[in-house]
Amino acid sequence: VQLVESGGGVVRAGGSLRLSCIISGRTFSSSGNGWFRQAPGKEREFVASIDWLGHNTYYADSVKGRFTISRDNAKNTVDLQMNNLKPEDSAEYVCAAGFGASQDIIGYDYWGQGAQVTVSS
Repeated sequence: VQLVESGGGVVRAGGSLRLSCIISGRTFSSSGNGWFRQAPGKEREFVASIDWLGHNTYYADSVKGRFTISRDNAKNTVDLQMNNLKPEDSAEYVCAAGFGASQDIIGYDYWGQGAQVTVSS
C-alpha cells in the first residue's frame, strides 16, 4: 500500500489549504483513513479520521469546526480541507491507512511521507 500526500504549502493565518492523499494497493478497500500531524520537537498527534464509507468522521478538538475530512472511493483519495488556519497548525501532515477510523496511531498500518504546512502570523 502506498500513500502520497499533496497540497501542502505556506499560508497566512486565517487562510485555507486542502491536502489530498492518493492511496494505491489492494488494502484501500475496506480501510479507514486518518490524518496526523507532527510539529518539530513534538509527538505525532491525531487530526482527523474517516471510515470506509465516509459515514463516520472524527476530529481533534483543536481542529473541530475548521477542518473537514472527506473521501472519494472512486478516485482512491482522502482529503483534508483546512480553513481558518492558525500558526499552531504548522506541522508535517501525514496520511494513514488502517482498519476503521481510529484516533490512535496504533490503529494504522500504512503511512505516507508527509506534506509540510506552514502558517505564518
